[in-house]
Amino acid sequence: MTDSQVTTFYEQVGGHETFAALVHEFYRGVANDPVLKAMYPEEDLGPAEQRLLMFLEQYWGGPTTYSETRGHPRLRMRHVPYKVNPDARDRWLGHMRAALDAIDIAPIHEATLWDYLVRAAHALVNTFDD
Repeated sequence: MTDSQVTTFYEQVGGHETFAALVHEFYRGVANDPVLKAMYPEEDLGPAEQRLLMFLEQYWGGPTTYSETRGHPRLRMRHVPYKVNPDARDRWLGHMRAALDAIDIAPIHEATLWDYLVRAAHALVNTFDD
C-alpha cells in the first residue's frame, strides 16, 4: 500500500457528512438538557456545534480548520470554567451515545469512536461536586 492509498479514520467513516450528522444529532440532545445547555455561553448552540465538528474532524484525520482558527485544542483548559462533574459527563455521554446510534457507520468504526469519546469524557471531569 502506498501513502496515497492510506485512508484516515475520517475518510473511512464518510468524512464531513458523517461527523456533521453525529455532532448535529448530539446537539439536538444537548439543547433539551438543562444541565448541559447551561454550560454553553451562546443561546444558539450553532457556534458550539461548529467547534466540536471542527475538533472531531481534525482529531480523526480531516481538515485542520480547528487549529487554524482556534489554536491548540487544550481541551481540559477550555473546560475549566464549567463544572464537569460525573453527572455532566454521563449526560454528555448519553447524548453522544444516542447520536452515534443515529448514524450509520461500521461496527469497528463505531467501537473505535465510542472508545475515544468515553475516554475523553472521563478525562474532562474537573470536579466531583454537585
